Amino acid sequence: MQTVVPDEVSTDFLQAFADAWNRHDVDALMSFMAEDCVFESSAGPDACGTRYVGREAVRIAFADVWAVFPDAQWGNARHFVHGDRAVSEWTFTGKRADGSRVEVQGCDLFTLRGGKILLKNSYRKNRALPV
Repeated sequence: MQTVVPDEVSTDFLQAFADAWNRHDVDALMSFMAEDCVFESSAGPDACGTRYVGREAVRIAFADVWAVFPDAQWGNARHFVHGDRAVSEWTFTGKRADGSRVEVQGCDLFTLRGGKILLKNSYRKNRALPV
């Protein structure tokens, strides 16, 4: 399925981005990202989590999410856009290969440029659930 990305970012744009995550469609996801995109994950060794710079690094990082959580879903999405900044709030659910479940609320803070996502900065709650 080919995704058409509009010139300006709107809440519909962000919902289409969320839908691509739920389809596990990395090609569609990358169509929303700027050429010099950056992804800052919710966990990692640095204060910003782990920072992935450039299309190839971001693409690999996005695909790795589904390797860890093959059934990953982002539900209850809510979005807003203001100028060159945007926010998506969501509830993440998924199960790791070891059977442990994750269900947490989180958000993405976006920096936008030219109708694309320049920076996707992810945050999520940390919650332990029984297997």
